[in-house]
Amino acid sequence: MNYSENAAASFERLKTYCEQENFKGWDPYDGLNSRLFRALPFIRNNKWARLAWIQFYKRSFINFRKLTGVKKGTNPKGLALFISGYCNLFRTGHPDKEQIRKKIELLTGELLRFKSEGYSGNCWGYNFDWQSKAFFLPKFTPTIVATTFAANALIDAYEVLDKTELLDAALSSKDFILKDLNRTVLDNGLFAFSYSPLDRTSVFNASLLGARLLSRIYSYTKDEDLYRNAKKAIEYCIHFQNADGSWYYGTLPFHQWIDNFHTGFNLECISEYSKFTSDETFSDALNKGMDFYLNTFFDKEGRSKYYNNNLYPVDMHAPAQLFVTLSKTGHFKKNEKLAGRVLQWAIQHMQSVGGFFYYQKRKFYTNRISYIRWVQAWMFYGMSHYLLNESETNKTGND
Repeated sequence: MNYSENAAASFERLKTYCEQENFKGWDPYDGLNSRLFRALPFIRNNKWARLAWIQFYKRSFINFRKLTGVKKGTNPKGLALFISGYCNLFRTGHPDKEQIRKKIELLTGELLRFKSEGYSGNCWGYNFDWQSKAFFLPKFTPTIVATTFAANALIDAYEVLDKTELLDAALSSKDFILKDLNRTVLDNGLFAFSYSPLDRTSVFNASLLGARLLSRIYSYTKDEDLYRNAKKAIEYCIHFQNADGSWYYGTLPFHQWIDNFHTGFNLECISEYSKFTSDETFSDALNKGMDFYLNTFFDKEGRSKYYNNNLYPVDMHAPAQLFVTLSKTGHFKKNEKLAGRVLQWAIQHMQSVGGFFYYQKRKFYTNRISYIRWVQAWMFYGMSHYLLNESETNKTGND
């Protein structure tokens, strides 16, 4: 089977769908945008009611959003993923490079308009109120996750468009990370960045994403303070790595699970820190983590396990992250067959005739709701890495 041709055709169907939707859509966590919910103050102001309302929308395979007044929206992190995906597509030698360049220009302008104001540096949040067990974030409260994806997308766009204002906008995000976020500090001085300015949680993938961005900015500015802070944050997370190479999601009692795509986040961040700083201190931890990741989360059929100990739900965020992780860590070529098998399963079982990918496959049913950030933007970004690596392989083979 020619995985490359199949991947390219599938990607074009997804690309057409996303462009037709103008990169707007629903999100698994957007339930609190409901007009109905906002009209019920006796539950609107209750933490557990907010959490239950979000989980109902997230878990339901029936989409009640139109009925309860949840409009499709633009998510800044989704925009960032699309920008980085188009930048990858530009590098593949796609025949419509000029149109791709225009899309990058359009979407970077849109992303900059969604900046959250009032902070030390450029930063971004989500377009909905969000309640977790640990904290509540009003819409557009900036987070380390959304901010790092946005800033990296702007750097990606700068490297394609050569517009210094995009680089300057991205570099500003270091001040949000260093000045506005809280820190969990160990006795030896190692620390984790908080998820947002409003919480004090220690979530490993989130802190690592912040460290990765600082190291990438360091590669441009050579500011040693960025390097020192990034290294301490990386080392903090390495300190909590399990003996088998895995990580729990975070340090809180209800964060003690091990999942597929957050493990992928951790690995790509550690790898890129090394690339941007030329510091190989954590290579053993990275190799151990890669072995765990590749040997645990993907089966022979090409299905992506959600948890280390449970296949279901098969969530499209996971295969998308596999392609990114293999690409960012330099492991794509040696795992090309795995990537092809995982992508083929996703296309065959989870892509609709309309081009979009379904959300999740459960044991007895498939949730076919289209989510623009969680699924479409991630598959767009992940598949762009797949196509970029395939194009580089073909180019090398033809040299």
